[in-house]
Amino acid sequence: MVKETKLYEALEVDPGCSDSELKKAYRKLALKYHPDKTGGATSEKFQEISHAYDILSDSQKRQVYDQYGEAGLSGEGGAGGGMGGLSPEDLFSHFFGGGGGGGRGGRPSGPRRGKDVAHGLKVSLEDLYKGKTTKLALQKNVLCEKCEGKGGKEGAVKTCNTCHGQGYRVMLRQMGPMMQQIQQPCGDCRGEGEIINAKDKCKHCNARKVMPVRKVLEVHIDRGMKDGRKIVFNGEGDQAPGTIPGDVVIVLEQKEHDRFKRNGDDLFYDAKIDLVTALAGGKIQIPHLDDRILIVEILPGEVIKPGDLKAVMGQGMPTERHHDFGNLYIQFEIEFPAANWTEISKIEQLRSILPPTAELPALPKGAHVEEVSLTEMDPRQKARAEQGHMGGDDDEEGGHPGVQCAQQ
Repeated sequence: MVKETKLYEALEVDPGCSDSELKKAYRKLALKYHPDKTGGATSEKFQEISHAYDILSDSQKRQVYDQYGEAGLSGEGGAGGGMGGLSPEDLFSHFFGGGGGGGRGGRPSGPRRGKDVAHGLKVSLEDLYKGKTTKLALQKNVLCEKCEGKGGKEGAVKTCNTCHGQGYRVMLRQMGPMMQQIQQPCGDCRGEGEIINAKDKCKHCNARKVMPVRKVLEVHIDRGMKDGRKIVFNGEGDQAPGTIPGDVVIVLEQKEHDRFKRNGDDLFYDAKIDLVTALAGGKIQIPHLDDRILIVEILPGEVIKPGDLKAVMGQGMPTERHHDFGNLYIQFEIEFPAANWTEISKIEQLRSILPPTAELPALPKGAHVEEVSLTEMDPRQKARAEQGHMGGDDDEEGGHPGVQCAQQ
């Protein structure tokens, strides 16, 4: 039940008319009463029907008018949705000049775009090195084939007269001297904007308009792609009536590798070699990501020190666009022999071929000298010593005791 019908009467329509009926009525009356056609005798009538259409073509203003009459629109200022408060002549030109004006004011032109859907895809470093094609199954909504996304029989779906298809109602609430507009879901159509009789509902989708289906996407992972790379399938998102489907976005998630670390197009590898190879040279094997075995030669006399970083040029990751490769960086760890690994006589032979040791500086005259020896520590002593070396406090109870209050 509307509060007043003055504007509907101006357009000669019923309060429950649809948007198309409203538009049709305005077209007929605007042509009939345009001042140019009547020599200016109907200017007042033309302004009256233009004013009525300007309000009723805006769904929000129409809701307010239906509930509160023109008094409820006093704070609207004539701007916003609908024809945006155009003059009668501008409104006429906009309507008949193909400007796309008319009902459902405030809605953007054209269909809305649906949301994009992101899916993470775990990939190995080998996949990113060699490239791979994999299949990803997902579930998505598509328009019901039986009712073609209408939700019911042809012509059975009606626009809700209460909210005029918006799915919500505009309520006015008194806030002191001001009136506040509040949007609430329409109770008559449950926020759908449409009403379908139970007997006319589509039996296949139960008026939901969409059905879930299983979709298998073929994902092509190109050589050199990186962690976080997005592969986009345009328009493969959920379908909905009046909506352009969004995209399905596959986000590559690189799994941790047991041998290599990646930084951009470069690879990093930790190699453990024995002391003989570090000093006298030799060869090491590195199993690469494409199943090749790289033989890395350390030349005699090159001398590899603990922590040394060496490069093998062009043996890193393939670059995605330029078809060349990054570098492979090898960091060396040296395995030293265990204590007492050989006889004293052989150690002397080793000493004879190694560079001479540095001589100790001369002792000051009269210096007090004491010889000491190194001792292996048990695990607890070692942990305690390492903590002290790193700057930690060696007090097991949390450091030196602070000032304490005397107990009374």
